[in-house]
Parts: sequence; structure tokens; C-alpha cells
Amino acid sequence: QVQLVESGGGLVQAGGSLRLSCAASGRTFSPYAMAWFRQAPGKERDIVASISWNSGTYYTDSVKGRFTISRDNAKNTVYLQMNSLKPEDTAVYYCAAVYSRGLPISSKAAYNYWGQGTQVTVSS
Repeated sequence: QVQLVESGGGLVQAGGSLRLSCAASGRTFSPYAMAWFRQAPGKERDIVASISWNSGTYYTDSVKGRFTISRDNAKNTVYLQMNSLKPEDTAVYYCAAVYSRGLPISSKAAYNYWGQGTQVTVSS
């Protein structure tokens, strides 16, 4: 089992920045692909960014150039640096993990470990 705990969410004005963290425990972290998803009220949970075991990355189009996903295997942590935030980025952000030594994975169905989520609210 892998346990994931997100932190770093909060309220920020449009144009501001936040850094989300996801701390993993329970298994060796390095062979896991990791991702950030988000879910706004009344909408599906969608991919934001993913990172492979060897730090290949994937970003959904709406966050390219603004968000950066990274991982620190020594700290068992994955990060999401969010800059130039917009009101439409408001959502609950979830960390996810799956054992994989392949390419970055964007499909929600592929992930079998999830955190509890952290709220990000961007005011206009």
C-alpha cells in the first residue's frame, strides 16, 4: 500500500502562486509514476500534470508554461509549482500514484493510489 498526503493548498489572488506537496509513504517511492489531478464542483476529475519514475513529464494544455511538476525521491515527495494562477484553476487537487517504469501517465483510470485532496481557491 502507498499512502499519499497532500498539502499546500489555500486561497490566493489571481496571478499569484502556490506550491502543492504530496508526501508518499508505505513503499519505495522511486518506481512510481505520480500525478496531480483536479476536480472543480460539478465537474470530472481531470489530469493536471504527471511525472514518470525517471522524471519525464506531461501537462494538460491549460497549465503549460504556468505549472511545473517535480519529484524528490530522497524525500518521497512530488510537487506542483503553480504560477500565474487563474480563477479557473480553482478546484480540489489530488495526488495519485501507480507503480510504473514507463512514460508519464495521464489516464485517471491507471492510478490506483490517491490522496485525500487539497483545496485551491483563486480569487479574481
